[in-house]
Parts: sequence; structure tokens; C-alpha cells
Amino acid sequence: MTTYIKAAAVACAVAAIGGAAPAFAQQKGDMTLGLGVHGVLPQGGTSTTAAGGISVGDNVRPTLTFEYFVADRVGIEVLAAWPFEHDIKINGAKAGKTKHLPPVISLQYHFVNDSNITPFVGIGVNYTTFFDDKLNSGAGLSLDDSWGLAAHAGVDFKISDAGSLRLDMRYIDIATDAKVNGTKIGTVDIDPFVVGVAYVHRF
Repeated sequence: MTTYIKAAAVACAVAAIGGAAPAFAQQKGDMTLGLGVHGVLPQGGTSTTAAGGISVGDNVRPTLTFEYFVADRVGIEVLAAWPFEHDIKINGAKAGKTKHLPPVISLQYHFVNDSNITPFVGIGVNYTTFFDDKLNSGAGLSLDDSWGLAAHAGVDFKISDAGSLRLDMRYIDIATDAKVNGTKIGTVDIDPFVVGVAYVHRF
């Protein structure tokens, strides 16, 4: 997991350094559709609550992105995904599970370059909704929805006139109030890296 994050970060950094020459650029009015697979890797560690230390596991799911370019090299992107499912651990032992959808809307800048490598960066807002929250004990668990900022960086490797292979990484600020049988037991910081690969097609 840590190796995957480091590799994605290095790829983005190298491409950003090497992609400063002029020319190949997305134009105003362009649209892209991306199909990929991404992993949500919580970095929040263990959150201390009245029930003990709570942590959330990793998960990988298919993802979908749509981006519309409001200006040359500047796009608004929407990220959607198949629901992610995570194990919940209390004091290190699996105690339940939850599902969530973390759509993100980002404003993104694609760097000008004349190579087949196009790095980009973005910043946006995330809304995460949790559902199917369950504890193995049978107690009623609920996790409140979350709003937070999201940062995005990635690299597009051109493979055809309209298609690119994308490697990208996001950091999303996700924190949720946890309740058991209606009583708040604390706040769980999830704060995941979202890393993955996708095919992106330009229209």
C-alpha cells in the first residue's frame, strides 16, 4: 500500500518536471470521460472514541470521471465510483463494516507540453455519504455524512489522438461522527489517499 502511494507520487512529480515545454493542450469546450479502478487508502490512523480505537480498512472499486473544459487547459471534473466497502476495526479487531460513496468535484489545470505526457493538478470539494453501517455485535452503528476539501494530481500518457492512460492520486479530507444506538461515541478521521489508473477519452 505504501509503495503504491510512493510510486504514484513519484510518477506525478517526474511528469510535472518534464512536461514544461509548449503545445499539446486541452481546449475550451472539450470533454473527457474516464473509466478506471481506484483504491481508497485511509490515512487517518486510529481515531479514539468512547468505544476504543476505531480504524477503517482499504478498498478498491471501479471509478468514472467526467471533465468539461471551461477554458483552455482548465476543466471541471466530477468523480463517481461504485460504492466502496470498508472493514471497521475497534482496538485492532474487525468489528463491522460500512459502505460509502465519495463524489468529488474539482477545478483542474492541465499543464501545456508538446510531449505525450500531460501532468495536471486540481482542488475541489468532496461529499461522502455512508450507508449499510453494521457492527458484528448487532448494535446500531451510524456514520454521519462528511464534507471536505480534496486535492488531485496526476499524469496522462497519450496513447492515441483521443485516448490517454491516466495515473492519479487524490487526498480527501473525510471525517465522520460515529454513533452507536443513537449515541455519539466520537469522530472518526478517515482522510484517505485515492490512487488508481484509468483510460480517459477526449470528445
